[in-house]
Parts: sequence; structure tokens; C-alpha cells
Amino acid sequence: MSEPILYLRNANVYQKNFLVLSHVNMNLEKGEFYYLIGKTGSGKSSLLKILYGDIPLLEGQGKVVDIDLVSLKDSEISTLRRKLGIVFQDFQLLTDRSVEKNLLFVLKATGWKDKYAINERIEEVLQSVGMATKKHKMPHELSGGEQQRVAIARALLNHPALILADEPTGNLDPETSNEIMLLLKGIAQQNHCTILMATHDYSMIKNFPAKTIKCENGKIYHGDSNDLFI
Repeated sequence: MSEPILYLRNANVYQKNFLVLSHVNMNLEKGEFYYLIGKTGSGKSSLLKILYGDIPLLEGQGKVVDIDLVSLKDSEISTLRRKLGIVFQDFQLLTDRSVEKNLLFVLKATGWKDKYAINERIEEVLQSVGMATKKHKMPHELSGGEQQRVAIARALLNHPALILADEPTGNLDPETSNEIMLLLKGIAQQNHCTILMATHDYSMIKNFPAKTIKCENGKIYHGDSNDLFI
């Protein structure tokens, strides 16, 4: 079996000196789709922040995309994030520039210099999320679903092996949420990319079954989404 794309061993997750999750053990395999579920305040966002270096891992062991979280220095956080794709509930697009220039900004910030390669990659990711005809639009000219598609395109730019999605359908209507879920599931399969998606939406989980990691009472539990509806 290949090495997991992410693992945590006996990890304790703190938020402002408060222990929110204890003795966390996780293995995420390459190319798999996982839900991260739990009530508000159960530790989902804190766990995700550990994984992309926003909160330090002070106790236990952990590695994400071959980067050790315990020894992670501030100067190495940008390297970690270049190897990840991160999708937020509120899109976090730069509102003062077009779709194309949002993606250009990320590529230049992560070291891309060849103009032809940059343009080609922007075209590829926009095509993959069905937004190739909207690259000159400003974010305010797009619907919520379209903005989230652009955010997913942005997450794909550097060919990540792992995408962390924090409530990516939280601001979307049910029909658009289904479209985004189909897109994310397709990306996991086609790119052999692992996706860890935090969500409160149990109807989504029921319609798109996958492995689940549940945060509850300061612990995490592993299972299958079907287990939630027995």
C-alpha cells in the first residue's frame, strides 16, 4: 500500500490554548474523497487549519503531502500551501480583478514565470470547471456557484495531491450545491486527487456517499456516510 497523503498520530489540536480535539489519528489515502463532519464548534475548522499550517501542531505527529507538521517553520508554510488546494465557503476571490487575473496572481505568487505555461494552465483549470468562457468576468458579475467554480479552479492550479474544502457548498442553493459536489467528486477521480470536505449538509452526504471523519466530544471517529442514516 502506498504511503497516505495525510496522516496524524495521537495529535492534539488546540485553538487559542484550548484543547478542541485530542488523540487524533487519521490516514487519508491518495485519490479518495472524505467528508469531515460535526456540529459547529466541534473542531472541524481547527483541524483543517492544522493541515494547512494556520495553527501549529504542538503535540503528536503529522505529515501532509510529505511535509512534517511538527517541525513546520513559518518560512515553510508557503511551501506546504503550494502543494495543497484550499477551497473556502466564501470563495475569497480578489474582487478588484477578473477571473483570469485572480488565477494569474496565484501562479505568479507560487513561482510560475513562463507566460505560455501560465496561460495554458489557466485555460486548463477553467475548462475543467466549466468556466472557460468567463475568464474576463469580474467576481461580482458571477453567481455564487460560478464563483465557487473559479475558487476550485484556483485550488487546482498547482496540481495538488490534496484539496481541503471548508463548507464549499455552505453559501449555495441545493441545485448549485449538487453541481459543485459532482464537480469535486469528478476531480477526485480524474486527477487522482484526495479531497477532504468539511460540511454540515447531511442531505449532500446522503446523496453523495463517501468515507466520513466525524468530530464529536473532542474526538474523531471514522466511518462511512451510510452509517449516519441507519
